[in-house]
Order: sequence, then C-alpha cells, then structure tokens
Amino acid sequence: MTTELRRTPVFPEYAKDGGKTIDFGGWDLPVQFSGIKEEHEATRTRAGLFDVSHMGEITVRGTKAVEFLQRMTTNDISKLTPKKAHYTFLCYEDGGVVDDLIVYMLEEDNYLLVVNAANTEKDYEWLTKHNSYDASELKVTNDSNDYAQLAIQGPFAQSILQELTNTNLDEIKFFQFATDVTFQSIEDKGLVSRSGYTGEDGFEIYISPDSAAKLWHLILEKGKGKGLVPAGLGARDTLRFEANLPLYGQELSEDISPIEAGLKFAVKVNKEAEFIGKTALKKQIDNGPARKIVGIEMIDKGIPRTNYEVLYDGKVIGHITSGTQSPTLKKNVGRAIIEAGYADVGTELLIQVRKRELKAKIVPTPFYKREN
Repeated sequence: MTTELRRTPVFPEYAKDGGKTIDFGGWDLPVQFSGIKEEHEATRTRAGLFDVSHMGEITVRGTKAVEFLQRMTTNDISKLTPKKAHYTFLCYEDGGVVDDLIVYMLEEDNYLLVVNAANTEKDYEWLTKHNSYDASELKVTNDSNDYAQLAIQGPFAQSILQELTNTNLDEIKFFQFATDVTFQSIEDKGLVSRSGYTGEDGFEIYISPDSAAKLWHLILEKGKGKGLVPAGLGARDTLRFEANLPLYGQELSEDISPIEAGLKFAVKVNKEAEFIGKTALKKQIDNGPARKIVGIEMIDKGIPRTNYEVLYDGKVIGHITSGTQSPTLKKNVGRAIIEAGYADVGTELLIQVRKRELKAKIVPTPFYKREN
C-alpha cells in the first residue's frame, strides 16, 4: 500500500517552472528546476528561491517557556531577546541528537521552534513527553500547518525582496527577524528572518499557506531581471554542503553528537540549567571527542558518497557523511566522521569506492566561505 505524498502550498507552481519532484521524507518536493549546477551557481552569484514549506514549526509559550527550553535545548535561551533567533539542538542523554533546530524568540514567553521536516512528529513527541508543567504555565503546539516557508538566498536576495516590502531589510541583521512584514499585493503578513541554509546572505520568509504560492510567483517575477531562479533540493544540498552546514541524518544523528560534528558553539555546558545530554557533551568537550567530522578532498578520481568507508593503513576508521563534486570548487570533496587520532589536516586516507580504494586527504572546512 503506497502512502500519498504530502505537498506544500507552492506545489502547483512547480510544473510552471519545470520542477522535477521526488519523494523527500514523505513530501513531493522539487529536486531541481533548470538543473542542480545552474541553480547552485545562480544562488552563489545572483539569487535562488527555495520552497521549504515542508519544515516543521512548533510553538512553545507560557511563563515556564524559558525554564523548559533551557532544559530541553543545548544553547542558552536566556541570551535571546525578542526578534532574535539562534541555532541549537535537542539531545538524548548520551549526547546523540534528536534534531537540530532554530529557535525564534517572538516575544517574552513565546518561542517558535523550526525543526527538520522528517523529525517534526518525533520532536513534538519528545517535547510533550518532557513537559511536566501545568497547561496554564506551558503550552507546546505543533503549528506546522499554519506556516509556509520560502527562502530567497544569494547576493541579490536583499535587493529583490526589498522591492516587494516597505520593511527596511537593512535593519534585519543575521539571525534577527521582523514580524508583521507586508508584501505588495499579498494579503497576509509574514515573518522575515535573515538566515538560510546555503552559505549566502538571504532571508527565510514564514507566511500563511494561503499566500505562499502567490508570494513565490511574485518573487520570481520581481527577481527575473536580476537572474533569480527557482531552486530545488539538489542545489540546496550542494550549497549547504560547501558551506559546512550539517544535514540531520548525515552529519548529525542519534549516533553523532554536536561536539563530534564540530558544532560546540551551540552547546552551552556552562549554563546553569541541566539540559538533557549535558553530562555526556561536557565530557566530550573536556576530554575531546573520540571521533571528529573532517573535510576530505579526493586525490584519485572518484566521488566520496555517503556511507563509503574511510580507511587508514588497512583499518576502517570511519565513513563518509556527505560527498559530491563541488559545483563552486570543481573538486570531488566530502565530509567524513573518523577516529579523532587521524583527523589532522593533511593526513592522507583511502576511501572505499565500490571495489577500489582511492586516495584522499583531509582539508580545512568550510569548502566555501562567501566574501562579505
């Protein structure tokens, strides 16, 4: 029996732009429009528009919201102020990751958690399971059906979006956002955040599902003259990969901790609250993790694909988490989780590519960093 794929409110627009869709975690989403490399290059040099309405949105509100989120997440919620956001993790006791997410502080005692689409139900259950407060003190609700999300990314993202709104986008700094933003000829107001998953400047727009398709079309029309293109999951993956942004299930998982993934900045073990996983993560920080995620570049010809084994002197020391031919660098590169003792930059390794062992070396990451 086949389960019907879920579709975002923008789905009817895909075909008009030549979108080719695939099953992505139960969602019928575009993997590409004009082509992955073209969309990647357009986002790096001009602008790309992504439909990311499949992402999950969970609201945590009430007088105990800060106390609850301090216990549930690794970053320090007390440092947030209204209209600011941060990156954080939900972790298991052993330091493995339930999910990585962004927390938006909408106002005092009111937070929006944006989680990975495939993890939405799991995250919601995890949060509600640990909610021991009275309903008058804390409410956790899965509001995913109330939101669509579009991401406009790239050097021209701001100038294109600015033509559609009177909100001064210059005033929205990185990981800050504005609410009640109006767009020309769109009835619903949106939340506009300066953030993204590409390594480029840009914005993520949260709006009512009723207005999403119209806003998608409007942004594409407005951006046409500046080389904006609709972009799919394929380019989103190569862009995030070059910029060293993790993908849940690959660089982060219940078996790969934030410390192993090199994301210690979002784990505040010095905060007073005893968050879930704190003891295990503090131990990894104090002693150094047994494994580390590193960047690798192929010396021999071949592409390092997810789950390929990494060897050193005949011994399996880890596996590839993500790999591709970098459209920007024109090199075959990957990320791998390996035993920490072999993780120095410059170390030569072997990658098991089918029946062949191909040479690679550890290189610094990110593979790509935009010039400000």
